[in-house]
Amino acid sequence: MAALVFVVFLVMLALSVPIAVSMIYSTLIPLMAGAPGASNIQTLIQNTFSGADSTPIIAIPLFIIGGVLMSEGGISERLFNVFAYFVGRRRAGMPIAVIMTCLFYGAISGSGPATTAAVGGMTIPLLIELGYDKRFCAAMVAVAGGLGVIIPPSIPFVLYSLATGVSTGSLFMAGVLPGIFIGICLMVYAYIYCTIHGENKEKILAHDAKLRANGFWPLFKESFWAFLSPLIILGGIYTGIVTPTEAACISIFYALFVSLVIYKSVKPKDLWGFIGSAVRTYAPLCFLLAYATAFGRMLALIDAPAMFSAFILTYFKSQWSVLLIIVVMFYFLGMVMDTGPAILIMAPILLPLVQQVGVNPVHFGVIMVTNLAIGLSTPPFGLDLFVASGLIKDKPLAVSLPAWPFIIAFTFALLVIVYVPQLSLSLLSLMGL
Repeated sequence: MAALVFVVFLVMLALSVPIAVSMIYSTLIPLMAGAPGASNIQTLIQNTFSGADSTPIIAIPLFIIGGVLMSEGGISERLFNVFAYFVGRRRAGMPIAVIMTCLFYGAISGSGPATTAAVGGMTIPLLIELGYDKRFCAAMVAVAGGLGVIIPPSIPFVLYSLATGVSTGSLFMAGVLPGIFIGICLMVYAYIYCTIHGENKEKILAHDAKLRANGFWPLFKESFWAFLSPLIILGGIYTGIVTPTEAACISIFYALFVSLVIYKSVKPKDLWGFIGSAVRTYAPLCFLLAYATAFGRMLALIDAPAMFSAFILTYFKSQWSVLLIIVVMFYFLGMVMDTGPAILIMAPILLPLVQQVGVNPVHFGVIMVTNLAIGLSTPPFGLDLFVASGLIKDKPLAVSLPAWPFIIAFTFALLVIVYVPQLSLSLLSLMGL
């Protein structure tokens, strides 16, 4: 019965049926077949409503609105200028400054596509003007945009928390060091690329001189409020002053204050459009979460997680082999399914399996989100890839070719994260969590 449910679900996805609708029909299969343990229709409806009736879920639209406000407020440009000031004149300095901006901007937006659009929209034209290949620039931003879902606050971490009950604050803290490590791996490849292909030093030094003309302090004062944002949001969570949901609310007021009062880059009349944009992004996730809750509880009732675990453990006995097969599975799943639905559907099924082989639930959350973040920049449906290719008005497949070395660097970082759990858990141990 469990196999039949997944077959129906996958066939409907292949036929381009919306994911939420596919989950509804798949959830009804055991009920219609009279399977032992299957719940009745009233219970399924109750499970659907209980999936949407959740306080932590409020954090998602709030973080989305905060990210939109920060994006429109010109935050990415101010962050990039500071990083470019320090590393811009060095070899591969400008591409490295872009990756550093994506790394830091992820602590504001919580979204891969938002990070790609905000950072890429400003930096790609500049890099092209400085002599870098446009497809290399778009590929770099597309892959580095995936850092937006790993560096906290991360919307996929909130979804994983909702699907499994794991602490959102712990997940946020566990994502910090892995995110930085991935960023370093991407910077290493950018350095190798620039060493092999060379750079237009004359143009780069001219831009650097212009950036340094007024000195560092005016530049820092402009970007101070941008750097303060993640410190306020994450500091409040880690010190226990606020919950992640309350921190998301604070991020809205802070973004409004910075964009309307400090930078004056947003007008009050623009706010309704930003709210509409956030709602359009969030509404599908809300439905998915509701239906995924019913879908997951139905699978639990027909004992699907236990059967799946028994099947995997029959062929793969050790922890490293179980994790490897899961990584490979998510590598391909990320190519065809968005991060949110993949987490909501698969996390409740796989978590009991990895716990059986001794994997920490927080560490597994980092593995899953990092794994799926790679899918944001891989064809055929990598969302970051579409965003970045649109910025240079080129085809996604054309951008995907120079993206592969960055993806390989990202994959190397993923494997280190998978098999060195201390990278994810050391900050938690330090804080006594």
